[in-house]
Amino acid sequence: MAQFILAIDQGTTGTTVLVVDVTQSDATTIIGKQTVDFTQHYPETGWVEHDLDGIWSSVSQAATQALAQAAAATTHFDLKKIVAIGLTNQRETLCVFERKTGKPLARAIVWQCKRSAAICQRLRADGHEAEIKAKTGLVLDPYFSGTKITWLMEHNPELAQEVRRGHAVFGTIDTYLIARLTGGKSFVTEASNASRTLAFNIHTGRWDQGLIETLAIPSVDALPQVLDSAGLFGTTQGLSWLPDGIPISGVLGDQQAALAGQTCFDVGEAKCTYGTGAFLLANLGSKPLVSKAGMLTTVAWSLGGKLSYAFEGSAFIAGAAVQFLRDQLRIIRSASDSEAIARTVTAAPEIYFVPALAGLGAPYWDPKAQGAFLGLTRGTSQAQMVRAVLEGIALQVRELTEAMARDLGSPLQVLRVDGGAAANSLLMQAQADYAGIRVDRPVNLET
Repeated sequence: MAQFILAIDQGTTGTTVLVVDVTQSDATTIIGKQTVDFTQHYPETGWVEHDLDGIWSSVSQAATQALAQAAAATTHFDLKKIVAIGLTNQRETLCVFERKTGKPLARAIVWQCKRSAAICQRLRADGHEAEIKAKTGLVLDPYFSGTKITWLMEHNPELAQEVRRGHAVFGTIDTYLIARLTGGKSFVTEASNASRTLAFNIHTGRWDQGLIETLAIPSVDALPQVLDSAGLFGTTQGLSWLPDGIPISGVLGDQQAALAGQTCFDVGEAKCTYGTGAFLLANLGSKPLVSKAGMLTTVAWSLGGKLSYAFEGSAFIAGAAVQFLRDQLRIIRSASDSEAIARTVTAAPEIYFVPALAGLGAPYWDPKAQGAFLGLTRGTSQAQMVRAVLEGIALQVRELTEAMARDLGSPLQVLRVDGGAAANSLLMQAQADYAGIRVDRPVNLET
């Protein structure tokens, strides 16, 4: 009997939905694919927000169009033959919504947002940094969800009161989308997403009461139930584009999903995803090792109640730097133009780009850092600037591979890559050259 899976990838700038024919387990085929972008909001310097209704609309539109493509692609497609939904998502972005309805109560505070930097400094001054790192494997940085919650509780009194009354709840994007997909019936998350909040103890696999108090979260009831990465998260209800009763069966944060998709199941195997940012993850197996080189220790996935871990190096800007060339500097018309333009530069680099447009992540963790072009002259060409951006991305990832090698005790042998910017062959060759590593790129960059 024909069987299909609906895969939802909710990212920082858009949502991609795939319809996958899994009738033959050894020959799965994508028969529908659609991406719908949504608006980024920058209300103040260093702030980044998403409209949650806009995100939900992007999911609905992308799914509707992908399902229509699937119906046109094969006569045996039927909505009733969708056996499961898989969900992956941008991770640290914070949502707050009504518990019963899933109605958004504020814009989502995006992982790139730096508004809680002062709160991080205050917690550091109060001596909480060591405890947070020991329990969560993370650093005290506005990147993560926890201090975004603290900021909302301190700056939005009406919302804070609704949280204390139990009417409003917090969650990452997966929690919000599951609530919407299930008609408000499920208030859940899974371990890889929970591990990005600063409130989840990666050793116990539970929300940590001490961290909850440190972050001024009123109660653990304001946070979703944490489930395994594979299992039943709920079933669809009340959607115009899907029948009721389809199970949501698998959820992972986007970078952990890429680690699994690249089949990095053995200890030491690594991948780097080149999306809005660049994220290098290496499988650690069952041991949550502590980084001494500025890497994060994070949950890779949870199966059968057992946690697996990964080292992670997070660079906040990668593909977003190419978007910066397109949208702010207007040097290129589309991101896909960047490779051809950069290839016109054949001489040795004369300028350099520091991709700190949203601060610096690993291994520096400096939210105040700013981007820069170095070496500009009156003779600098636009093509040189484009090439400098691509090489700046590659050099940034080289720093991550070197730090990862120090933590693992040996250099990475192979780097498996994915994400939209991985389609840029010049960038991938620069990555291999600068990092001195073999780069393996899959045929399907949605891996």
